[in-house]
Amino acid sequence: MTDTALAHGPVVETRRGEGWTSAALVGPATIFVAVCLLAPLAILLRYSLNDFDAAKKLMIEAVTVANYIKFFTDPYYTAILWTTVRIAVLVTAVCLVLGFPLAYVVARTQSRFKNLLIISIVLPLFVGNSVRAAGWMVVFGNKGFVNASLMGMGLISQPFEIMFTEKAVVIGIIAVNLPFMVLSLQSVIEGIDRSVEEAAFSLGAPPATMFWRVLWPLALPGILAGTILTFILAMNAYATPFLLGGPLFKMMAPLIYNQFTQQSNWPFGGAIAFILMTVTLLLTVAANLIIQWRARR
Repeated sequence: MTDTALAHGPVVETRRGEGWTSAALVGPATIFVAVCLLAPLAILLRYSLNDFDAAKKLMIEAVTVANYIKFFTDPYYTAILWTTVRIAVLVTAVCLVLGFPLAYVVARTQSRFKNLLIISIVLPLFVGNSVRAAGWMVVFGNKGFVNASLMGMGLISQPFEIMFTEKAVVIGIIAVNLPFMVLSLQSVIEGIDRSVEEAAFSLGAPPATMFWRVLWPLALPGILAGTILTFILAMNAYATPFLLGGPLFKMMAPLIYNQFTQQSNWPFGGAIAFILMTVTLLLTVAANLIIQWRARR
């Protein structure tokens, strides 16, 4: 055996030991995800291929794609899917526009109150979505804070119809998702050296040019993480659309809940759930690829 082989032997053994250690650390989490996430999804996928007896409200074992065909051939359900996607995109865009300046201020501040700023951003996450939606109901009601204030100042004579509208749902989801966007951006912006921005200014770049040519590309990992997280949460929002939108306003998550609980139609509910998951993943991957492609140009 040569000296080279003898020298490489301990290295190979070390790498093999590190591989076993990594597998031992990752293994429990992988098993947990497989059991608690993938197994229920597999069962739900099987349910989505079954038939349903509407008269008896019983699931009939079968292998059919009729539930998926029913969804995509009915304008009522496709309109709900389009509404969900449109609201999710709008919420993500607004959260990015509102969250970037706030994240930048928090990341660049040298004040001793920086921790308080971060806590104030995180604090709403300690309150459940249902509780926050109930708070917005108090604010948006016909006799709520907004209408009472405007009528008290004599600016309006009749209360605005804010509750049970799309505007109320959008505002409520933005309030829920904005902290996730800010925290994702703030952690990345903190890692960007301030001297890079100062160098751009010293070379004569105006603030807008510095933002688009320097700060935006460097903050792209945080932008991707924040937009993906915000979009997924908006696509799957349940409590806020249900409470602020009312019974006539439909999004995908309340529709799925209605199929499972009120209609007892597990096959169709499972099909809708997988359609929502698939559309969310496809749009997320597509947006990720587009943003990365534009960043490389």
